[in-house]
Amino acid sequence: MATYKKRGFKPKNKEEENLLDEQESTTAEVFSSLDEGASRSEEWVSRNQNYILAVIGVIAVAVLGYMAYFQFVEKPKEASAANEMLYPQQYFDQALSATAEKDSLFTLALNGAEGKYGFLDIIEEYNGTPAANLAKYSAGMAFLNMQKYDEAIKYLEGFSSDDFILGALAKGGLGDAFLQLNQPGDALGYYEQAFAHSANDFTTPKFLFKAGVTALELKENDKALKYFQRIKDEYPSSEEARTIDAFIGKANNN
Repeated sequence: MATYKKRGFKPKNKEEENLLDEQESTTAEVFSSLDEGASRSEEWVSRNQNYILAVIGVIAVAVLGYMAYFQFVEKPKEASAANEMLYPQQYFDQALSATAEKDSLFTLALNGAEGKYGFLDIIEEYNGTPAANLAKYSAGMAFLNMQKYDEAIKYLEGFSSDDFILGALAKGGLGDAFLQLNQPGDALGYYEQAFAHSANDFTTPKFLFKAGVTALELKENDKALKYFQRIKDEYPSSEEARTIDAFIGKANNN
């Protein structure tokens, strides 16, 4: 067992005196090693001081550069993109409510006119901004309404959003496009993603119904029945619920 030196401690015999001397020698060696290590560290820092300062400088410049880029490039770019969205969006909104010349209005929304950008220009010129992302949704929906389903799929697949309405509508739009291309299996998958995206009284019963009808077409009656029953149980006030008993009957009888 080690013997520790206390204040006023005197060895009782030669053995304790030798043990104490050994302990003090070991302690001295430890501190000497620590001093040598500290000296080597100081020497290393001294020799590499310029390198260390250069690394710190590079990091500082990178951080400041990113902040400056965001402040003076990204923010103005996002503001400009959002402003450019106003022109094509008005034609898109008019097309949705128009009874005639819908395709002409959607074309103006997509391509712009009179020196103003359309959705496709915004996607190209302002790539990476929120406005360009939203333009992908609008472009996809415009192509869907114009019955250009491949183009609709291209832009809707490029759109991403956590918004509980737009995110669901984009997935549902993809389902509609694939259904029109006679790919009901793909359509069903997107309808399922659409109603799973969020639970709300607008999009959920809408895409549950489309999923159920598509499942019937695919002879997946159990799945269709489950979706129809959810509409009846969870969304009894929805438009889809008005005729849901008839579709539940179809799913049970087929």
